[in-house]
Amino acid sequence: MTDPLLLQISTAVPTSPLGLLIGSTPVTKGVLVLLAVLSLASWAIMFAKWREFSTVRRKSGRFLAKFEHVARFEQALGLAAREDPNPYTRVLRRASDFLTGPVAGAAPGSPRAANLSAPQVEALRLLLDAETNTERDRLSRFIPWLATIGSVSPLIGLLGTVLGVIDAFIGIATKGSGNIGAVAPGVAEALTATAAALSVAIPAVFGYNLFANRLNRFDGELEGFGSAVIALIVRDRGQ
Repeated sequence: MTDPLLLQISTAVPTSPLGLLIGSTPVTKGVLVLLAVLSLASWAIMFAKWREFSTVRRKSGRFLAKFEHVARFEQALGLAAREDPNPYTRVLRRASDFLTGPVAGAAPGSPRAANLSAPQVEALRLLLDAETNTERDRLSRFIPWLATIGSVSPLIGLLGTVLGVIDAFIGIATKGSGNIGAVAPGVAEALTATAAALSVAIPAVFGYNLFANRLNRFDGELEGFGSAVIALIVRDRGQ
């Protein structure tokens, strides 16, 4: 004869992950909702940064391909005026502003009036480095959030799992049944928080590493472009 208690437990056990989530405790549901919000945020950031990096790469690549054939600084300024705004054109315009200003040692309207001295070249380099850092900061916006989500999500999932296990054992003690049929549903429900946390953390960490690598490569390329601009100016003024 079947034990009525065992029969009641077996009928109450969810037979699918969806049923397990529907029948979960409020604590587990709260953790899962929080993880869902973090997941949506991380995917939104990754999609937005992918579009931003793609746009910058497309515009910059077209400009750099033409910049390689430029022989004079004025030609480079004309090219920047015709192309779509991008980090490289902004660095070039920053150099132009320096040359037309009083710091460059030239009279207004005559940027080629005098050669650049060594301190002026160093000042220009520092100015372009500052502009490079500004462009890097603009592109890196929201990327640190991916690292935060990737590191915090497993801890949130672990918290949900621990609270779920505690709740399951409290329920077992209250019902006075310690068999596997009574323990398994509560433990399985608690482990869903850990599984959900990993599904949030893994893409976020992957996206952070991907975009951080692209950002470092972009930073190096932009710094090299600044040196090329300085060399073009020095050569142009020396003629």
